[in-house]
Order: sequence, then structure tokens, then C-alpha cells
Amino acid sequence: MNEPTRRPLPHRIRLMVSDVDGTLVNREKEVAPATVEAVKRLRAAGVAFAAVSARPPRGMRILVEALKLDIFGGFNGGSILRGDFSVLEEHFVAAEAARKGIEVMQARGASVWVFADNEWFITDPDNVYVAGEIRTVAFQPTLVSDFGDHVARAGKIVFSSTDFDMLARSEPELQALLGEGATARRSQAKYLDLTPPGTDKGHAVRAFAAHYGVPLDEVAVIGDMANDLPMFEVAGLAIAMGNASDAVKQQADFVTLSNAEDGVADAIAQYVLPRAP
Repeated sequence: MNEPTRRPLPHRIRLMVSDVDGTLVNREKEVAPATVEAVKRLRAAGVAFAAVSARPPRGMRILVEALKLDIFGGFNGGSILRGDFSVLEEHFVAAEAARKGIEVMQARGASVWVFADNEWFITDPDNVYVAGEIRTVAFQPTLVSDFGDHVARAGKIVFSSTDFDMLARSEPELQALLGEGATARRSQAKYLDLTPPGTDKGHAVRAFAAHYGVPLDEVAVIGDMANDLPMFEVAGLAIAMGNASDAVKQQADFVTLSNAEDGVADAIAQYVLPRAP
């Protein structure tokens, strides 16, 4: 949909990496048939395909099975797994940073979710976003009165709020406060995530490229949110979804259709397959 302006673009792509929510799945949180078929064509042309999400790995099972992924990432790249869900890499938020982040964000009125020990722990079942998250990750949360020592093994901590501006202001402030103990990024306007330090979606792209033996300049990535920008920074070709923010689109080489219009399938056909080996 747009002309590339950032840099010279690669002539060959051998790996494509996709974000999930807002990108690979539609508004019903499903992988559309057109996307499944496009990924099949991609593989047949010699291009590997992987996905990385802010979701917990457990919450990616449906799309891993639908797309027959060999490798994928959860928690914004904090966990890297094979398609059979065996773990290749697993990192945690530093316990001190986790506790400090929870203290700060609870004082600002945010609800707190802790993803640890393959479970999703909540203290407020009436939170407005719980039902939607159950639909997204396809498993139920565990209600606790206190997060206890689960915070010491957290792959992700989510601060959710209807005050989107507060979360936006808190993102850089929380990162500055926690330093090297965690990565603070918004995965959606309503969610501010703490994920393991030193890991982000760019880290996941590097891990996938190493797994397939593909140089980074032969990797295409696609996403819609600010937490996808680390992918844009390391890959040879960056594609933004049509539903992405203007800030994300400005960092992309191309802009495709929205996730309601099979944007990933369109991007594969328009920008990746013509560069297949």
C-alpha cells in the first residue's frame, strides 16, 4: 500500500516472522483461512514462518496448530519454544522489579495479572478485560488473594486499565524505574506488559533466524503495535498492518491491509513471495 522509504530492501527473503494479536489473527481472535493458505504458499516457496506474541505460550496453541509452526515465541520473546511446546529459552522478570512494578501500578489504579508457572494469576475477577483475555488465550485464570512467590517466576506481568493515557505515561516511567530488571512495553492500548529483561520481539527474531540459519537481512517481519518495533529494527524487511498506529507505519517499509482484511495474506502475496528464494 505504500512505497518503501527507509532503506534499500532485500532481494531475497527466507524467513517471515509475525506478531499475533492485531496481525496474524482477526478481530474474532481466529487465524483466517486465507492466512493459513498464504503461509502454506510461503513455505512451498522456500520461506520459513514463525510467530511471536505478548501472549503466554499456552495461549498460542490454537494458532501454533493451525499454522504448524516449528518455532514460536511468547511473552514478547521472553520464551522461545518449539512447535511441540518444548522450551528452547525461558526468561523471567527480575523478582525485585516485578514487586516494584506491581506496587507502582497498583497505586495508579491498574489491575495486575501475573503469568507464571504456566498459569495466569489474578486477584480481581471482575476486571473489565478478564473475559476478553480468556477468549484470547483460551484458558481460565487462577484467582488468588496474593501473588506470593509466583512473581519470582513471572514470564509476564500485565497492568490493565481503561485509562489508556495513564498506561502510555507509565510506560517510559516504569522502564526508567525498573532499569535492567524488566522490559516495560504496551502490547495494546489497554495493557502495559512487564517482560523479562534483555528480551523483546527483536530478540525472538534473532532466535528464529539462528534456528533456521537465515541472516537477519533475509527476514521479513509484520506487526501493528509499538512492541513490534524491535522486530522492525533487526529485520531486512518491515511491514505494518493497516490497523497499526501512524507511529508504527512510519517505521515500516510497507503497509498492508488490516487484520480484518487478511492483511498478513496480502503482505505475503505482495511483498514476501516476490522475494522468495
